[in-house]
Amino acid sequence: MSTLAPLRLLREPWNASEGNQSNATAGASSPWCQGLNIPNELFLMLGLVSLVENLLVVAAILKNRNLHSPTYYFICCLAVSDMLVSVSNLVETLFMLLMEHGVLVIHASIVRHMDNVIDMLICSSIVSSLSFLGVIAVDRYITIFYALRYHSIMTLQRAVVTMASVWLASTVSSTIFITYYRNNAILLCLIGFFLFMLVLMLVLYIHMFTLARHHLCSISSQQKQPTIYRSSSLKGAITLTILLGVFFICWGPFFFHLILIVTCPTNPFCTCFFSYFNLFLILIICNSVVDPLIYVFRSQELRRTLREVVLCSW
Repeated sequence: MSTLAPLRLLREPWNASEGNQSNATAGASSPWCQGLNIPNELFLMLGLVSLVENLLVVAAILKNRNLHSPTYYFICCLAVSDMLVSVSNLVETLFMLLMEHGVLVIHASIVRHMDNVIDMLICSSIVSSLSFLGVIAVDRYITIFYALRYHSIMTLQRAVVTMASVWLASTVSSTIFITYYRNNAILLCLIGFFLFMLVLMLVLYIHMFTLARHHLCSISSQQKQPTIYRSSSLKGAITLTILLGVFFICWGPFFFHLILIVTCPTNPFCTCFFSYFNLFLILIICNSVVDPLIYVFRSQELRRTLREVVLCSW
């Protein structure tokens, strides 16, 4: 097996003595603690699917002038963030396959440098993806609650500043993370950032759903059609569940992994959990595949433009 490994610095806990790690490994030798052997071909396939999907989204937004608005610019940035996950995964997987089959021979020092670059790309994509998910939630919140003032609040200049700030913060934070990854404070900051984004989106979407439910209730009471109210409320609840559920399912295990690294690096249960790290990476890549379906393909205008792009009718 190649020494090249995604986020190898998070795969194993570092904040435990060698003896404690040996004891934990010995105490966690049951079959289910051996982890999953996920083939590199699966990483490659998911990376290609995600890359194609997000490239189509970016191309559609650039092609259609009707989509040149802050909302779609944020969606475009989210697609670029997901593309970083795909590209880093594809590059790494290709190198691993070539090295495993003896086609490519690289010096160990070069492999370590490649690891650092790939880890930085993945970390930057994680921070930027989470950030733009939050930005999109805030943008939707402003659209609903400040509809008449939206264009004066979310100007193009402010949107550009927001996007530039997110990319700059992602680059700086990923560099700091790769440099000082052995410091628990860095991991705690990353965990705190994830929890903050999760709570932010949860609060905003619940507030938006509550407003929509209130409006539907008013319309239903005036028209005396409770069936419409119940069906619309159910649709809104299902949409909210999908949005938050996919986000939590795809990102939750990875960040729970980080929490266990900080809190119980030598516990047998934690050691078992660490062995499934590749599965957590698969879930993150799956999120990059699902993001366009949730945040983009619900737009009729974008769907139409995507069909034109796919059919090459530029």
